[in-house]
Amino acid sequence: MLREMKMPGSRYVFALIVSTLFILASVGASQGGWWDKGKDLLQKFGVETGKKGLSTDEIAAGLKEALRVGTERVVARLGTSGGFNNDPLVHIPLPEKLKTVQSTLKKLGMSYMLDDLESELNRAAELATPKAKALFWDAIKKMTLKDVQSIYKGPDDAATRYFQEKMSLPLSKEMRPIVDQSLSRVGAVNTFNRIMDKYRSLPFVPKVNADLTGYVVDKGIKGIFYYLAQEEKAIRKDPVKRTTELLKKVFGAK
Repeated sequence: MLREMKMPGSRYVFALIVSTLFILASVGASQGGWWDKGKDLLQKFGVETGKKGLSTDEIAAGLKEALRVGTERVVARLGTSGGFNNDPLVHIPLPEKLKTVQSTLKKLGMSYMLDDLESELNRAAELATPKAKALFWDAIKKMTLKDVQSIYKGPDDAATRYFQEKMSLPLSKEMRPIVDQSLSRVGAVNTFNRIMDKYRSLPFVPKVNADLTGYVVDKGIKGIFYYLAQEEKAIRKDPVKRTTELLKKVFGAK
C-alpha cells in the first residue's frame, strides 16, 4: 500500500504535473499533442516553458510603432473631405453662442447661411488635421523609458491620456494658425461676417461674439483624441489591427 505523500498542496500539484509530463513524453511522437497540453498546464501554474520574454527595447519599439500607426490612421480618417462633417461622433456643430443668431435668422428664412458656416467649420478642421501627425510623431520620439513602461502596462487608452496631458496645449498652439488659414480658405470667415452683418442690422438683438478659430481647434483636437483612443484599444485587443510583425510580437505577448 502506498504511503500518502506529505507535501504542501501547490508543491504536490506541481510535482504531479511534472511526473505526468515525463510519463506522457515517453509515449512517443504519435502522442505529441499530450506534451503540448502538459506545457499548457505548467504555464497555468506560472512555469516558463521556453518562451522568451520581451526586452525593454522591443516593448518600446512596439509601443512607438503602435502609436505611429494609430496616428497615421486617425489623420487618414479625419484629415480628408467629410472626415469631420460626415461623422456624427466628431462632427463639429455650430458654437452655442451662434444658436441665438441661427434662431433669429431662421425667422427671416436665412438659416441656410448658418448651415453653410457649420459645413465650413468642419472642412477647416479636416484641412488642419494633417498638421497633427508630425506633432504626434515628434512627441513619440521624445518618450522616455518610464513613459513607455507606464503606457504599455496601463489601460487601453493609456497612450491617449499621455498625449492629452503632454500635447493639448502645444497642439492647440500649432493648429491655431492652420485653422485660421483654413477658415479663410473654405470661406467660413466671409460667411460668418455676412451672417453677423445681417444679424447686427436687426433691431434689439443681443450682442454675440464667437472665436471660430479657437472653437474649431478645440473640437478638432477632441475628435483626434477620440479616434486615437479607439485605435490604441484596437491594436491592444484586436490581432487584425496589428499590421506589422513587431506589433504582433509585442501586443500578441500581452
